[in-house]
Amino acid sequence: MSQPKLSERAKGEGLDGFLLVRSAAQRMGQNGKAYLDMTLADATGDTNAKMWDSTAPAPQTGSVIRVRGVMLDYNGKPQFRVDRMRPSTPEDNFDLSILVPVAPENPQDMLDDILNRVDAIADRELKKLVLHRLEEVGEEIMYYPAAQKLHHAERSGLLHHITGMLRTAERICEVYPFLDADLLASGVILHDLGKITEMRSDEMGIVSEYTAEGLLLGHLVTGVAALSRAGEKLGTRPELILMLQHMIISHHDLPEFGSPRRPMFPEAEVLHILDLLDARMFEMPRELQQAAPGGFTDKIWSLDRRLYRRENPVADDAIPF
Repeated sequence: MSQPKLSERAKGEGLDGFLLVRSAAQRMGQNGKAYLDMTLADATGDTNAKMWDSTAPAPQTGSVIRVRGVMLDYNGKPQFRVDRMRPSTPEDNFDLSILVPVAPENPQDMLDDILNRVDAIADRELKKLVLHRLEEVGEEIMYYPAAQKLHHAERSGLLHHITGMLRTAERICEVYPFLDADLLASGVILHDLGKITEMRSDEMGIVSEYTAEGLLLGHLVTGVAALSRAGEKLGTRPELILMLQHMIISHHDLPEFGSPRRPMFPEAEVLHILDLLDARMFEMPRELQQAAPGGFTDKIWSLDRRLYRRENPVADDAIPF
């Protein structure tokens, strides 16, 4: 079913549809009556929601509920009054993309693209190593985002990020044939796998928090450590492990962005550039949606600048929104 976007609901407008539960709790009002206090969301944002005079149990965080209610205003902020609600069922067959940001391609198709590229690696040790790491991360790669809030913060965002980089890497290697295409592709596939232990994500691709390992070490360090363990187990030649480890720790380029070393060979440099390019080409179109044609965005924290949205693109499909 189609439904209006939560971010577009004005005061007094109703909404009948499916929303994601980000938080929910039973509370007691000053009048002594119980009510539900919730944060409900779709892919466009979230809002505080109240179901007054209700002793119904709080829905589980991360669940999807069918709601009917009206958008109100409380102290200058939107508040959704829920009149009726129920848990969603498999028969509802709602579109997940209306509730959470979802990668534009099927996750199995993206994984197949990655596996096909691994299959083309000529170096048997390298191929075996990359496959081993993919097997270690398991099914979680199918839904994990690449970030909590910034680039590719969407269901299957990690796959989206990797496949985008792989496609660009293939073109770059055509222009610069001296690059080791298999080494670069392997670095692309491996560089962010540590994010799966850095963050806690549910199957909707929503990150609830960073893990202790993620906060204390970060995905660069854990990625290097996992690669070291895999190389030792498989008996991979030391230089190959060392070069891939360097590609992982240097792909953020500068110490202030988390890299203890800057890229020190061409494939490592290209990996850093691919990572930056793919992240920005994800963020920029998303931010430009908020600007009027011929106008500017607000200053974007992650880019440290404002962006201009062209007034007259060559064609309607010249920009991806």
